[in-house]
Amino acid sequence: MSSIAANLEWLFTEAGDDTASRIRAAAAHGLDAVEIWGWREKDLDAIAAALDDTGVTLLSLIVDPKADLADPATHAGYLDDVRDSLAAAQRLGSPYLVAVSGDEIAGVDRATQHAAIVDVLSAAAAILDGTGVTILLEPLNTRVDHVGTYLSSTREGLEIVREVGSPNIRLLLDAYHALMMDEDLAEAVGGDIALVGHVQVADAPGRHEPGTGTIDWERQFRTLRDLGYTGRFGMEYTPTTETVASLAAVEEIAERVDGRVPRPH
Repeated sequence: MSSIAANLEWLFTEAGDDTASRIRAAAAHGLDAVEIWGWREKDLDAIAAALDDTGVTLLSLIVDPKADLADPATHAGYLDDVRDSLAAAQRLGSPYLVAVSGDEIAGVDRATQHAAIVDVLSAAAAILDGTGVTILLEPLNTRVDHVGTYLSSTREGLEIVREVGSPNIRLLLDAYHALMMDEDLAEAVGGDIALVGHVQVADAPGRHEPGTGTIDWERQFRTLRDLGYTGRFGMEYTPTTETVASLAAVEEIAERVDGRVPRPH
């Protein structure tokens, strides 16, 4: 198993506009896991065929569409979208659905908004019970990419996951967003690595491939492994060059950290 997964919204775009072609390109490069965002406008039959043909795993897709989870008025509709997205995930063999908090509500205290997110994710966890699919709650940075979003703290995200108290709800630790918020990953996660379902990566500044910014990714990968994270590192960045070339540095890092054989270039 490769340590690396590719987000196909930004990577392997050279293969074409359709997700199925990008899956085949990722497989040809030697990757065995990919991620996407929305699913409603995609050709699920073609995606399923590409996954079957290549043996690639679709790690995640989003609960589509997104909603402002801190607002209880959105919850009934959102839970319907969870059901629809669950069906898509099961059809495509994906273990993870990604959820974000949506915007902070002006004039409402954060404790009330926090509790609303716990409530809706608890209801979503009940829908997922016994399905083998997990919702990953993703904190986002509010400094550059998602100004105004409610959840920007890894610690608060972990608190929400703990309060829900279900194995069907885990945290998506996007290291780019965390580092943009000046978080130290070891301090932010601490002893709660078991609540982290998946990790995503982009360099900073710029949100490009590892090696283009200032982050020591070998140190960050080792930190997460030392904490006990055993999953893949999802590449969710905008490449500055052709996809395969953009992956070279991070694949070398993964080889050093995990002893993997480098992917063919």
